[in-house]
Amino acid sequence: MNSFGNIFRITLYGESHGKEIGIVVDGCPAGIPLAENDMLTDIERRKAGGYATSARTENDIPEIRSGIYRGHTTGAPIMIAFRNENFRDEDYQFDGFFRPGHADYAAYRKYNGYNNPLGGGQFSGRMTLPIVAAGCIAKKIIHDVEISASILPECLKNVERALPDDSAGGIIECRIRNLDAGIGEPFFNSLESLISHAIFSIPGAKAIEFGNGIASASMLGSEYNDCIVSSDGKTATNNCGGINGGISNGNEIIFRTYFHPTPSIAKKQHTFNFETKQMQDFEIQGRHDVCYALRTPVIVEALTAIVITDLTLTSGQWK
Repeated sequence: MNSFGNIFRITLYGESHGKEIGIVVDGCPAGIPLAENDMLTDIERRKAGGYATSARTENDIPEIRSGIYRGHTTGAPIMIAFRNENFRDEDYQFDGFFRPGHADYAAYRKYNGYNNPLGGGQFSGRMTLPIVAAGCIAKKIIHDVEISASILPECLKNVERALPDDSAGGIIECRIRNLDAGIGEPFFNSLESLISHAIFSIPGAKAIEFGNGIASASMLGSEYNDCIVSSDGKTATNNCGGINGGISNGNEIIFRTYFHPTPSIAKKQHTFNFETKQMQDFEIQGRHDVCYALRTPVIVEALTAIVITDLTLTSGQWK
């Protein structure tokens, strides 16, 4: 479905090459100062046009169409829209091919060919733009919580290897500070569960780990356990990544998201043609990111803020 959240609930609409894309944010408390300009810094961080990113550049100007009166939220649903202007449908005429690595074939089967495939349709990374806008609202609600994400430097070496006709993935590390202990609703709405649910909604996210999650499988209990060193719950180590039993423990929360390489590459590929019923060479034209992971840190932050905001409102701990 295109909605996520319990109290602080977001609903996406639109497609990559449609007239517009947008989001409806429900459950935002009344009285939060909000204007379009508040979103521009994070929107700029997500934009294409920089190093190893797509040449498709849009104005990405947010239009708040409801839920605001005299510069503050009203408590009613907030609708934010973005117009699509700089798209080229002709780049997506593939003559019997489905692009390897994309959702094209799976979507065709699910929707019996009625889906709009241009630019990836609703499966496009462009759909993360409204999420960033919603994340700006969430960050205002939980303004004392610091959420910061960045790409791990070692990933940039693969970007250099991928140029000019291939692509690269990346690892985004996110850190959450100043989050009180006690956030999370076990069993199925644990903090890890909901963050993972949200992050896997980002096109291209393929794995996630909290703290030293992957390494923990080969550690001993005496090596992994985080001993408490003070009455406020601070620990000597942070192998669990700030979460125990699906609930924040007051320490810094750390998780890493692994993104696969951009599926659209200039390099020739040999794949099945559904019109000729033969294996043939296939080349993709158009404007695509060499490494779209470079643009995802702000998206990871936005979805993390949305999850924490929803859980905070659900638990009644919002101040």
